[in-house]
Amino acid sequence: MTDWTGKSAADLGRAIGAGEVDPVALTQAFLDKIAAHPLKDRIYARLTPERALAEAEAASARAKAGRRLSPLDGVPVSWKDLFDTAGVATEAGTALLEGRVPDTDAKVLQTATAMGLVCLGKTHLSELAFSGLGLNPVTATPPSVNDPGSVAGGSSSGAAASVAFGLAAAAVGSDTGGSVRIPSAWNDLVGLKTTAGRLSLEGAVPLAARFDTVGPLCQTVEDAALMLAALEGRNAPDLTGASLKGVRLATLQTIVMDDLRPEPAAAYAAALEKLAAAGAEIVPIEVPEVAVPMGDAGVLYTAEAWAAWGDEITARGELMFPPIRARFEGGKEFSAAEYINAWNRMMQARAAWAEATAGFDAVLCPTAPNLPPQADRLMTDEEYYVTENLLTLRNTRVGNVMGLCVTTLPTGASSCGISLMAAPMEEDRLLRLSVAAEAALA
Repeated sequence: MTDWTGKSAADLGRAIGAGEVDPVALTQAFLDKIAAHPLKDRIYARLTPERALAEAEAASARAKAGRRLSPLDGVPVSWKDLFDTAGVATEAGTALLEGRVPDTDAKVLQTATAMGLVCLGKTHLSELAFSGLGLNPVTATPPSVNDPGSVAGGSSSGAAASVAFGLAAAAVGSDTGGSVRIPSAWNDLVGLKTTAGRLSLEGAVPLAARFDTVGPLCQTVEDAALMLAALEGRNAPDLTGASLKGVRLATLQTIVMDDLRPEPAAAYAAALEKLAAAGAEIVPIEVPEVAVPMGDAGVLYTAEAWAAWGDEITARGELMFPPIRARFEGGKEFSAAEYINAWNRMMQARAAWAEATAGFDAVLCPTAPNLPPQADRLMTDEEYYVTENLLTLRNTRVGNVMGLCVTTLPTGASSCGISLMAAPMEEDRLLRLSVAAEAALA
């Protein structure tokens, strides 16, 4: 008997459309697989089986009547536990929000449901989404698929694990400084960081609203394109016939190549060779202006995060994981003038970036400079925690401070991804380029 839970979201959608699998049987298969999985409680914060089966029943009826809502109608996916779910707790990985039950779904969940996606449940994350590691002793620390003793990457850690371990066909996460891309890279998945402002944040627990973005974590680029379309309530871009012939790709040298660990460095070099062999022109570039907002990240992120959570943390901060609380508290030291000046410098750097990269189809870099750290060591070795935490989000943050859309693709080496960065709101073009890159890397 076919194990449909191992198939891509796109393949599942096609099988439903062809009558080869019923959405109810498919959803039950995922729920049964989750229930039997030894790591399920480290991945899912809570399941929504009644909702999932009801949505699957409706999808089944539509499929039989030939009235499917989208290519993913009837496909079961997971949601990061910072997207509101009506009548079901949304706690964002923190005891500060324990027992918080919203009345309505987040806007993107409403749209995805209207496109026929089935909600399996809510996945664990870094506390209030403020860490790239995925370490969360307050609720749970999801495992990396390549080593369950290592962290999965954050903050969409459970989202990545749910897909990598075959417990969801795809997942919805968020990315403020790398929170879709790091866990995708460390779990050998495709991740899409969308342009800030493209997808609604209504009903999503905030971290730093001007940088927060919604994005999918998937098995394939095709899945990412279909998921983006479902989150937006539209048709997916046409990915057929994509090629790297004649494509110009810049390899960023500024900051992102510093202190690479041996495995990501080797994987990136091998990936560049494959892209070149497929016809892409690879050109190294420096964009020194990027260093300014990267240096200002402490102001830009923590000031906004403290504005969102300072009152709550001041009142009940003892409930938090101390390193996360300390990161939030760093934001209270900055003045309004410092924040505004940093924002203005970032906008100047974005203009310089646009000019320097205008002649390229995308800009490349290693997604993460390091491999997933060991969870136990992170809890006991403070120096190790600080070093790995700072290094983990360094490369991905470029895409956020430059306001870009970005994909990360598996390189074929475990937990090593390559990122393709494109101009704001160019997701459809980037996905078409990424599917060609995916084929070359395979």
